[in-house]
Amino acid sequence: MSLSRVVGAVEIGTSKVTVLVGEIIGDAGLNIISHSACSSKGVKKGVVTDLNAASDCVHATILAAEKKAQTRIDEVYLAQTGSHLRGSFNIGTTNVSSSEGVIRSIDIDQAKQDAKRRKLPPDRTYIHHIQNPFSIDGRQVENPLSKEAQRLQVGYWSVHADSDMVSDSLRVIRGIDLDVSDMIISSIASGAVLLEDSEKENGALVIDIGGGTTDYVLYRKGYIVKTGVVPVGGDHITNDISIGLRIGRKSAEDFKIKNGRAYYVAEDRDETVWLYGDLTIGDREYPLAAITKIIEARISEVFEIIKADLQESELLDAEAIASGVILTGGSSRLAGIDETAQRVLGLSARLTEGPQDVAQELRQPEYSTVLGLLHYALTGQDESQQTTAKPSGILRRLSSILNFD
Repeated sequence: MSLSRVVGAVEIGTSKVTVLVGEIIGDAGLNIISHSACSSKGVKKGVVTDLNAASDCVHATILAAEKKAQTRIDEVYLAQTGSHLRGSFNIGTTNVSSSEGVIRSIDIDQAKQDAKRRKLPPDRTYIHHIQNPFSIDGRQVENPLSKEAQRLQVGYWSVHADSDMVSDSLRVIRGIDLDVSDMIISSIASGAVLLEDSEKENGALVIDIGGGTTDYVLYRKGYIVKTGVVPVGGDHITNDISIGLRIGRKSAEDFKIKNGRAYYVAEDRDETVWLYGDLTIGDREYPLAAITKIIEARISEVFEIIKADLQESELLDAEAIASGVILTGGSSRLAGIDETAQRVLGLSARLTEGPQDVAQELRQPEYSTVLGLLHYALTGQDESQQTTAKPSGILRRLSSILNFD
């Protein structure tokens, strides 16, 4: 009889907390049995700023999801975002130890260890070590074992975070007596369920636009070569509209959803839109150009920052990113955002839904990260699958620091 486990995928976002509950039954697959979401509290730009407020909100969402599922969650897979995340590409090198020049497992392990040798300051901790291809004597290979060479190298994209900010996220979950089995950055989780292997092989840039942050991950030749976080999201657009038009934030958010577009055209100058559209007290007209110019400026800023990051790393190459830009996240629903991305980044861009084998509601862009978390819960994490290395070390270290064990 196959044993089952109930996994909670938790994303603590700036504007919303989302929980997806899945039951994994042996090797038979995954059943999504419930989901819940609520407006976030105590979180800014993806980082917990008020532990009590954030905990109350997350705990209520988890309990609501458990009630719908009529079962308790056994373990949690937790998304991580925030501008405190940093990444670097490190290459590990070793000389082949065998006198015959044949690569053995010990050489491979030595190259991997060398790539991960970089020490961090005491206030930083690694989240992921993401393996890239091996090379032997300067020639790229998938599996170097038993091949003849003098020198072996392997690259890793390593992501590290502020230890205190990560520990606060863990405290939120541990406060409801649940264990965090794994922590995965949001962009990688989204990319895992939105892209086919062929798209990763051809090169793809996944941009996840949330309420307070925009996360991205770049794939080349099937491997993750760069990730990043821009501390700007849909909430900043709402705030810009609120200030620019001198209206409340709720009205600005409704206005953005109803009339917003991510680019300006000359015809917008001649068109007006009503704030409420019901001719009640306070309802008034605004030129559409005022809205579209505000939105275009902020959205373009996000894509310009990503463009600069990729150019600095010499990774913005249309031929090497043939699958183009894949937009996801709740704020990617904004009309015309794909056209603005294409204009700024010089790459084809499109919005995409989640996997077809989940309910229609869960295919919406705001669920891509939690679906990705469940994907990793089902498949596990293996360096050879070009996903992420199991970051059990970080969880053990932080658990020790926080006296969780």
